[in-house]
Amino acid sequence: MTCLSPSQLQKFQQDGFLVLEGFLSAEECVAMQQRIGEIVAEMDVPLHCRTEFSTQEEEQLRAQGSTDYFLSSGDKIRFFFEKGVFDEKGNFLVPPEKSVNKIGHALHAHDPVFKSITHSPKVQTLARSLGLQMPVVVQSMYIFKQPHFGGEVSPHQDASFLYTEPLGRVLGVWIAVEDATLENGCLWFIPGSHTSGVSRRMVRAPVGSVPGTSFLGSEPARDNSLFVPTPVQRGALVLIHGEVVHKSKQNLSDHSRQAYTFHLMEASGTTWSPENWLQPTAELPFPPLYT
Repeated sequence: MTCLSPSQLQKFQQDGFLVLEGFLSAEECVAMQQRIGEIVAEMDVPLHCRTEFSTQEEEQLRAQGSTDYFLSSGDKIRFFFEKGVFDEKGNFLVPPEKSVNKIGHALHAHDPVFKSITHSPKVQTLARSLGLQMPVVVQSMYIFKQPHFGGEVSPHQDASFLYTEPLGRVLGVWIAVEDATLENGCLWFIPGSHTSGVSRRMVRAPVGSVPGTSFLGSEPARDNSLFVPTPVQRGALVLIHGEVVHKSKQNLSDHSRQAYTFHLMEASGTTWSPENWLQPTAELPFPPLYT
């Protein structure tokens, strides 16, 4: 099973991230890809992506639809698209399976394949070796990073979006379903950047307002030369401390860079911010990782 060695634990504490190559088998990665293919084949494109706009009022309704769709996605399986994949009538300009940016935010709860990976004995053993007492799963996403237009993800800290008191209670688990290379948009980290708090927070606006979220604070200018690339092979798992600064570049290659990622929170002695965009619901309280 995947128990971290003392030196791996030390490296994670020092850098704020840790690469575990070969965490999942090729078969497990293929199972996720096949399942995601079925989910995409059956997807309903949300209405706010499908409508034509003319008046300002209709534009506002679209923005509101988009906001509501995102803000209420925490306990559902929903689809988020790349820019420029629809024409003005809402028809696809590229094949639907090449248009999706990500699927979120509750694959771990609603889909048997992703549930079994998230709660696998391997992941539970890993969490125990990190000392997590009562970890819960707060969200999950399948990220496509499509060839040629999988967009860049600017430098950020996950705790900006998933804020807790105290800090240091959120852990990202990022699994490469396909090889992540320098060309197709692998992750980049600033080692050691997880120790100086959170510079920016995304908070929920009052219900019904557009946009539905706003930012407190701002991302400081960061020296590009501080970032270290972490190309990994299919099946690798990357542990991501909630406050470590990371980014990924645009995918300029011919190959997608698919990944499955989920976030854990140590629930013992932790307050989940009521201002976070993502909130547990009656239908889906954050499920315990340990089964």
